[in-house]
Formats: sequence, C-alpha cells, structure tokens
Amino acid sequence: MSPTPSSSRLSRPVHVFFLVNEGIAFLLELLILVVLAWWGFSRDVGWVGSLALAVAAPAAAAVVWGMFAAPKARYAVPLAAQLAVKAVVYGAATLALFALGQRQPALWFAVAVVVNTALSATFRTYNARSRS
Repeated sequence: MSPTPSSSRLSRPVHVFFLVNEGIAFLLELLILVVLAWWGFSRDVGWVGSLALAVAAPAAAAVVWGMFAAPKARYAVPLAAQLAVKAVVYGAATLALFALGQRQPALWFAVAVVVNTALSATFRTYNARSRS
C-alpha cells in the first residue's frame, strides 16, 4: 500500500481534505462492524444463535480486513486484492442493511464507500506522482 501523503507533499487544504477523508473511512469501517452485529443479532435463530452471529459476523470481517485491507495488514497484497477484499466486506455490510430493511441507508452507505475509496485512491496516486 502506498504511504500516507505527507504534509510536505500536499498543500495545506489538500492535506486537511485528505485527513478528513481518512477519518470518514475509519467511521465507515466502524459502521461495518455495527451493521454486521445488528444483522447478526436480528436473525431469528434463537437468543444464543443471534448473539453468536452478532459477534462472529463483525469479528470475521475485522479479521479479513486486518489480514489484507488494513493500512498495516498482516499480508501485503496487490492493490487490486485490497480493493477486492474491501468490496466484499463493504458489500456484506451493504447487503446486511438491505436484509434489515434499511434500503435507503444501504444505498447511502454504498455511495459513501465508493466516493471515499475513490478519493483515497486519488490522493495516493497524486502523492505517488508528486514523488517522481
């Protein structure tokens, strides 16, 4: 993964915008965990089963994310693989919102993820070009 753009490479307004975008990315990642837990707990599989799903679904997402998609992921994978993992995990959260009957929030969540990811990729590309 490309290093975080440094303040010396970006103008101050661009750097602030980058930091805000990264903060939004973190909030979206936390929202994945909340949505998957909510989905798990709402399943009609008995109290113990619902509790198990409410713990297991976000835990599985967090493990996969930490192994392949996090900034300091355990395994370094190509950008395409990182984006694929992110698409699967974000997609699972979006589908969970749909399954919960939250169609409008699911659409807004998906749009926010696409815009945030596109901006992050743009910042990283800009930073890589400015190094050359």
